[in-house]
Amino acid sequence: MSLTKHELAKYMDHTLLKADATKKEIQAIIDEAKEYDFASICVNPYWVAYGAEKLKDTTVNVCTVIGFPLGANTTAVKVAETIDAIENGATEVDMVINIGELKGGNDAMVTDEIAQLAKAAHDRGAILKVIIETALLTEKEIIRASEATVKGGADFVKTSTGFSTAGAKLKDVKLMRETVGPNFGVKASGGIHSRQEADDMILAGATRLGVSASVAIMNDEISKSNY
Repeated sequence: MSLTKHELAKYMDHTLLKADATKKEIQAIIDEAKEYDFASICVNPYWVAYGAEKLKDTTVNVCTVIGFPLGANTTAVKVAETIDAIENGATEVDMVINIGELKGGNDAMVTDEIAQLAKAAHDRGAILKVIIETALLTEKEIIRASEATVKGGADFVKTSTGFSTAGAKLKDVKLMRETVGPNFGVKASGGIHSRQEADDMILAGATRLGVSASVAIMNDEISKSNY
């Protein structure tokens, strides 16, 4: 890979989603995002307004998660959560699909839910990324979930929450890219700990990376973080 460090930084959603994250820790990732000019910070909805206020004069976006991490909320709750997050300052929202319905063959429900959240996001000037939780899916299910993401009008298909049995795998990223085509967003998240792993994901087709190890990666170090 021949990306400059700044180019690489703009692939990264600098992420802190752990349940016990404190305001001090959220402020730390905001400061790091400013320093390295990451694409976004990705935080739980509670911290969106705080992050948006602190980043309002920067090029760093605020990303949040919807129906996280299980995806089993009702669609109405996910839509309301999306609208609330955007009104609080989020410009990117990462939703979790209803994994059980996907695995049960109800692709129509999954597609319709994505479409409702895509409309809610796009009507308010935000983008939608769709977390399909690849660790829980077969290859055929990954293809179907990726197809539903495109049909639903989202902007990205995303591998993982970082809270399931595994994170992003190169083979899954390649399969997602093959399924959605060359111009659709693909986000790899979970388990990316080094510059080499980040480069490999980008070569496999990722156009965004969800990482908590962003600073370590930028400094060519190796992190042992889960996300």
